[in-house]
Amino acid sequence: MSETLTEAVRTALRAVRDPQTGQDVVAAGMLQGLSARDGMVQFALAVPREQARALEPLRAAAERAAAAVPGVLSATCVLTAHRDIQAAPAQGGHRPAAAPGLPPAGGPSPALGPSAGPSPGAARASRPAPGQGPMLLPEVGAIVAVASGKGGVGKSTTAVNLAVALAADGLRVGLLDADIYGPSLPQMLGTRERPRATGGRILPLSRWGLKAMSIGFLVEEETPMIWRGPMVMGALEQMLGQVEWGPLDVLVVDMPPGTGDAQLTMSQRVPLAGAVIVSTPQDVALIDARRGVRMFEKVSVPVLGLIENMSYYCCPNCGHTANIFGHGGARAEAERMGVEFLGELPLKLEIRELADAGTPIVMAKPESDEAGRYRGIARRLRGKLAARPAAPKIVVE
Repeated sequence: MSETLTEAVRTALRAVRDPQTGQDVVAAGMLQGLSARDGMVQFALAVPREQARALEPLRAAAERAAAAVPGVLSATCVLTAHRDIQAAPAQGGHRPAAAPGLPPAGGPSPALGPSAGPSPGAARASRPAPGQGPMLLPEVGAIVAVASGKGGVGKSTTAVNLAVALAADGLRVGLLDADIYGPSLPQMLGTRERPRATGGRILPLSRWGLKAMSIGFLVEEETPMIWRGPMVMGALEQMLGQVEWGPLDVLVVDMPPGTGDAQLTMSQRVPLAGAVIVSTPQDVALIDARRGVRMFEKVSVPVLGLIENMSYYCCPNCGHTANIFGHGGARAEAERMGVEFLGELPLKLEIRELADAGTPIVMAKPESDEAGRYRGIARRLRGKLAARPAAPKIVVE
């Protein structure tokens, strides 16, 4: 079905012509990274950097043409500019077709950041420039990014349990998996259900009292997302702006590790209330956590606090504890950087087993010490959100 839809979209795009050359965007070799999965269509048009803004009508026309194809629920087209891209070939000329998400044969690499060219806002003229244009999610009271400087620190497990704890506390909570390359929400929420769409809007899934959305709900479990930076940003904006989140008190965003495109997109396109940084105690993780804190400071997003995950190991047989990764490093780092320390969480087999089984420990064993720790951090986070100016939706009882 997806292959048939891909070809149908490609055929529709052959009717969209570059006004400068008269060629359609397919024949001109402009079409890149076309992906059509479960009604979600993503693609890019490669254009000369200096012509990006002038070709915005072409981008819009291509997006409309794709959206009009039967079976397409939503379509997103972005412009991607290259450092040395040539003008479209003359009539009859063709560039080698690109595999979905991969550069065209012999083509240049995309400009993915400031070191490779202009800002992402300039490279993809289809979206507002940084700090400009309407912000997304106006019905959400507070948007909180749960982030880490590196992978493997338990950030997703923390994000899911905090979101469930906030929902159990009576708040209307959404949970967005912003990791396009490695989505983990389907596994951790215990569902492979596909979202439905109505009126061109995608309906988030409901699980454990949350509204949830992840690219993992839209593609097969083992499908690799071989996408360039502009495609990743387009997919993230689609999950923000084309999902029917409705009124929420809090949207928890499980960020991908690092300080890249997703973090920049979130800081530019939604009014983040703040970020929570998750780290393990050892020095190598704290270095990356420090980078995460500084990154959010640079884009004027307040850091709400640090969490030390895997703070100590707890033996499931005898209850003995051991500081495998050290202990207290995140607390000391928070104090050094002038950031609040929100709490520590143990490395415990049960947390991992329940996460793999799709049942957050806060829901599965609410009486446990671990669930109590997640709830305590969630209450501290709720209090910080309630203390913000003009934040009437978050109430501390």
